[in-house]
Amino acid sequence: QVQLVESGGGLVQPGGSLRLSCAASGSIFRSYHMGWYRQAPGNKRELVAAIFSGGSTNYADSVKGRFTISRDNAKNTVYLQMNSLKPEDTAVYYCRANHVVATTIVYWGQGTQVPVSS
Repeated sequence: QVQLVESGGGLVQPGGSLRLSCAASGSIFRSYHMGWYRQAPGNKRELVAAIFSGGSTNYADSVKGRFTISRDNAKNTVYLQMNSLKPEDTAVYYCRANHVVATTIVYWGQGTQVPVSS
């Protein structure tokens, strides 16, 4: 069992920056690929960025060059650094963990709101 707790969301102006954190507990962090997803009102949940257990990363085209995902295995935490934020980045951001081997084992955090508005 893995518990995920996101933090760092909040109102930010266009062009601003924000760093989201997702703290994991309850299992071996290295055994999980980690990802950030987002869901805007009326839209489907979409992948923003992923970081695999070995450290490789993947980004949605819409955030490439602006967002950076990283993980600190010693702190059981994954981060999403968001720069040059746009109003279209407004969404609830969710952290996700899926097991490296048993790929059907997936956990989600409760989400954190990121409104981008002046």
